[in-house]
Amino acid sequence: MTIAENIEKIMGQIPASVRLVAVTKTKSVTAIKEAYDYGIRDFAESRVQEALLKQEYLQDYQDICWHFIGHIQTNKAKKVLESFHWIHSVDSLKLAESLDKLAAKTSISPHVCLQVKLLPDPNKYGWDVIELWQDLPKLESLKNLKIDGLMTILPLGLSKNECLDTFAKTKELAIKITENSSLQLKELSMGMSNDYLLAVEKGATMIRLGTIIFGERD
Repeated sequence: MTIAENIEKIMGQIPASVRLVAVTKTKSVTAIKEAYDYGIRDFAESRVQEALLKQEYLQDYQDICWHFIGHIQTNKAKKVLESFHWIHSVDSLKLAESLDKLAAKTSISPHVCLQVKLLPDPNKYGWDVIELWQDLPKLESLKNLKIDGLMTILPLGLSKNECLDTFAKTKELAIKITENSSLQLKELSMGMSNDYLLAVEKGATMIRLGTIIFGERD
């Protein structure tokens, strides 16, 4: 199937309210343009240098909304801040505070999601639930970031019911934080090519899809 056919199939499966973010790491500018021509405006990258090259080629495409979904090293934080509208992978208080200071200096106020892991996973970054509640007062004090939601990536090998349960608990956590703090966590960035329908079922507002749109990585 073509990229356009893949997008059409996915769009037919999800509510119009869910934002389809096309993950384009390792994909060509040509592939991005094909997805763009079929209506996609949200694109995600996880490597800064690769993303900057693509953004340079696509600078005439002014209505693209760029999302960063990879782990951010401190020395790359400024570039990420300057080059992306959304940062899904704010995975520690240290990073959040660093981005907040940079945002104050640059007058850029990005939309961010706090990366959480509801299940132990040594291969993933992010807060566990206890850590997030502990850091919440300091996160509330950050004035230059738009903390709009939570992002999660599930561990590999979960059953369907475990996936559904973890997505549901992520939504519950966002609701509890919204009710008990000044943060308004309305966005849920959860669901990838192998589990996005389960994520949508449990309240995802943004799904991050790569393989199912573009095929296996180049």
